[in-house]
Amino acid sequence: MLILFSGIMAILISIFLMIISFFISFNMKENYEKSSPFECGFDPMSKNRLPFSIRFFMLAIIFLIFDLEIVLLLPFLLNKMFLNEVNTIFLMNFFIFILLLGTLYEWKKGALSWIN
Repeated sequence: MLILFSGIMAILISIFLMIISFFISFNMKENYEKSSPFECGFDPMSKNRLPFSIRFFMLAIIFLIFDLEIVLLLPFLLNKMFLNEVNTIFLMNFFIFILLLGTLYEWKKGALSWIN
């Protein structure tokens, strides 16, 4: 019974605090300077969405994937004493094989060629 009472009180207190914070943070007066984004001296009314290269974005994503590959392969080398060598080598080769298939797929689709 005490646990049920404590749970109900926790829920009621959190709902009460959410309602109070809603009314305290409610601002009726809109201020232009406070509502405009801070852009380090640039005019916020200018065009804020500049086009960027999708190829650069894809290359950055591929770089992050291969950067994570190193982070995921390092524990295999460090835990070599806990696992037997056959399993460690099999898991590392399987992981590298999956990444190699992904790289070949990206290469075939043309994501790795910068000039097209």
